[in-house]
Amino acid sequence: MQGLVYLFIALAALGVAGATYFGLTFTPIEAIVTALAFGCLAVLLVERQLRRRAEIKLEKAVEDLSRLLSTDAQAGSVLSQRVNALTELKAGPRLEAIESDLAVLGAVVKNVTEAVQDLEERRRLLSDEREPVAPPLDPDIMPEPVIPLEMLRQAIEDNRVVFHIEPIVTLPQRKPYGYDLLPRLVMEDGDFADRADFMPRHGGEEVVARLESDGFDEAVVIARRSRTSGSPITLFVPLTRATLGSAKAVELILAGLDANRAIMGSLVFAVPQSEYKALNGKERASLSAIGKMGVGLSMTAANSLRFDYAELQGFGFRTVRIDATRFLRQPDSFTDFHAQDIAAYGRRFGIELVGTGTIDEQQLLHLFEDGVTLAQGPHIAGPGPVRPDLQLDRPTTIVRAGE
Repeated sequence: MQGLVYLFIALAALGVAGATYFGLTFTPIEAIVTALAFGCLAVLLVERQLRRRAEIKLEKAVEDLSRLLSTDAQAGSVLSQRVNALTELKAGPRLEAIESDLAVLGAVVKNVTEAVQDLEERRRLLSDEREPVAPPLDPDIMPEPVIPLEMLRQAIEDNRVVFHIEPIVTLPQRKPYGYDLLPRLVMEDGDFADRADFMPRHGGEEVVARLESDGFDEAVVIARRSRTSGSPITLFVPLTRATLGSAKAVELILAGLDANRAIMGSLVFAVPQSEYKALNGKERASLSAIGKMGVGLSMTAANSLRFDYAELQGFGFRTVRIDATRFLRQPDSFTDFHAQDIAAYGRRFGIELVGTGTIDEQQLLHLFEDGVTLAQGPHIAGPGPVRPDLQLDRPTTIVRAGE
């Protein structure tokens, strides 16, 4: 930039020389001397201006440096004062006082913990004395259903097995979370027999597998029609070893899921805990194949929560159902965790607890306080028929409910 300034000065001096030579009739020497004088004067003025700018910048830099040095000096003074204060501080007595306070606090906490444990033990003993809770029934020693297997077969042939739904709601909003698809038998007097009254427990695997296959077909139709109507729902479809042990039944389920991928998010297979524990290698592989299709799994009738949550997560389990009454009265029969902690622990693996069989508002409140946010039971709603526009079109039953 400075070179351009000098170039312009030289051109201006050349112009002055030409003007004096041609305009004022100066001799060539006089014109050259005039041009040199003009150039020297212009260079002196430019240099003087540049020097003044450099002096101003230097003065400003010196002022900034002095301010920085002053700030550093103040910071050093404050730091030295704090260091002197720390060196003069006697930490020994203070640490001893803190240690003694911590020891007293630890003793107080221990006493409070022991008192709370005693109160909880007394409350549990009083509760057990007033309202004893029967231990969970072993499926192997449970009595056979009141309806014989041959009568069930005849009812299936007569199309007297219908599927009803029972809601599972969220707490505390009580919004529908999903619906259990429950097989029920229409009796000759028009009443309904529940699953426990007719489903065989020993033998009759082909009947159980057929009912579960019919339930799966019903669930697919309901899920598709509800999705088409703009109100998709989640259906819990029963699944046991009777189906998992049959290669043909599993193949039909996998084919049905593959053909209805759009609704797989609305289907959840409900597997009883006793059935899950009894699975052999082949049945576990079948359950894993179903879970890998994208449908969810739910463990029902859980008598214990002492299981491998990571394993359940690997299979695709999303919920585990427990009896609400037994869980609230005897939580230690389910788990070694505190009642308020077990639900949060399950959520680490994407598994929610469902309190079933709720009978009053107090149970719903206590379940929510313990972190259980899903509930089902007669206090919420019992099983009921599916809307006619969502049902699977089946042949007319011989005896209809209510007739």
